[in-house]
Amino acid sequence: MNPDRNQAARELLAFYLEAGVDAVLGESAVDRFADTAETSRPASGRPAGEAPGASEPQPGNRPALDRSRPTPPAAAPIPLPPDSAVMAAREQAKNATTLDELRSILDGFTGCTLRATATRLVFADGNPQARVMFVGEAPGRDEDIAGLPFVGRSGQLLDRMMAAIGLTRANAYIANIVPWRPPGNRTPTPQESAICLPFTLRQIELVDPDVLVCLGGPSAQTLLGSRDGILKTRGRWFAFQTGSREIRATATLHPAYLLRQPLQKRLAWRDFLAIKKALTAS
Repeated sequence: MNPDRNQAARELLAFYLEAGVDAVLGESAVDRFADTAETSRPASGRPAGEAPGASEPQPGNRPALDRSRPTPPAAAPIPLPPDSAVMAAREQAKNATTLDELRSILDGFTGCTLRATATRLVFADGNPQARVMFVGEAPGRDEDIAGLPFVGRSGQLLDRMMAAIGLTRANAYIANIVPWRPPGNRTPTPQESAICLPFTLRQIELVDPDVLVCLGGPSAQTLLGSRDGILKTRGRWFAFQTGSREIRATATLHPAYLLRQPLQKRLAWRDFLAIKKALTAS
């Protein structure tokens, strides 16, 4: 054999090894997933050329079916496209005539993928007959565990802020734009907020508060349509249509932000004094 050809072949093999080639392919494709025993079995049920044996099951002497195997889990529902999920949310939300019905509908809603990673639905807390409704962004870890909004450190601060103007959870109603915790406490995407928004709007309509308070920028942007940052939006009053009437709405700093920036509590205090004045005047 030509030495040059031998050298070329060795170099080619070395190249294949470095590239990760570890199998030789034939000219004809082979389906290695096929059951070769079954494909070689003729209509008689025995491999070709094999005589019936004692081991072959005979009628009336078949082995019992193994019913101990667990039933495979049902396939997860395929998520709806975002536009379809928003439309489905609108249709289902408007069918709720009470908060209990709305919660039940939301608990069975599969259009938002966050429900697959959250522990439970976080619907609301407080008094549905309250004159003031607070709406935050989304649940955190503590809320996901408890199934109630604002129960962690930020919730404890919110309780103290409400108490400073004479409010408690007995005379206030608290909810979020998104009722499921995003993984890692990340900010909900605009898509996720849009899908959950019809349920929040229906929730506000059913509670029918006199004053709506958005906690944080994402809530203010979603409900009030503000494009400014929360520091520019807070303290201003907006007209909000509940679906049955117009109410007053405002925005303030989220308690979680205040835990990181305690000097800004003075701004939140001004906002809460304005909320108290609005409740007294209405």
